[in-house]
Amino acid sequence: MSEDISAASESTAAVDGPDAFAKAFDVSRETIHRLERYLELLHEWQSWTNLVAKSTLPDVWTRHFADSAQLTSLAPQARLWLDLGSGAGFPGLVVAILKSDEPDFQMHLIESNQRKCRFLQEVADATEAPVEIHPVRIENFRRSSLSEAPQVISARALAPLPKLLGLAEPLFGDDTRGLFLKGRDAGKEIEDAKAEWRFESETHPSLTSKESSIVDVSGLRAINRKAARR
Repeated sequence: MSEDISAASESTAAVDGPDAFAKAFDVSRETIHRLERYLELLHEWQSWTNLVAKSTLPDVWTRHFADSAQLTSLAPQARLWLDLGSGAGFPGLVVAILKSDEPDFQMHLIESNQRKCRFLQEVADATEAPVEIHPVRIENFRRSSLSEAPQVISARALAPLPKLLGLAEPLFGDDTRGLFLKGRDAGKEIEDAKAEWRFESETHPSLTSKESSIVDVSGLRAINRKAARR
């Protein structure tokens, strides 16, 4: 994996298929085969259940796979990763597939929709991704379910940042980072969140959209404890 998220920025716009993805993210053919199997299952399931917006299906390699994969270079040493509201597996399941060859890596996916959980499990089984799926609401998941505090908590298109931090804060440890994929309103969401939360943040440009970014959060704690789990 690239150690610098900016290093792939020039090539990511052309991530329109497996060859371009392999070049942009420096992954093996085995990893590409796993992602191709993921894509097959996504199309199969999408035919009878709504997993992703139909308009994004022709552009899965950029809109979903590359968008998710870009997080790996921001936390290359993370061993325990928690993904909130995983849906069809973006970004958590893609990250897990890219990390499949790392023997001590574990991804935990939290998703309350039972049908989506079945999809996630089928993809995980088919790709041998190192994931554990938790079919519960985020509010009902406890950090004690994990062997240790996660190094990374991720989410995409789940909730505005103030609410998202409320969901994530009980799961943070002292060294946990939040990597949250956000759209054009990321700056405003950060300012809104500061009314309820204390945290340090850095914004990284997205490799897949000029209007999107990744909000990198650390040191999260509530200003008012009533804000947590609202």
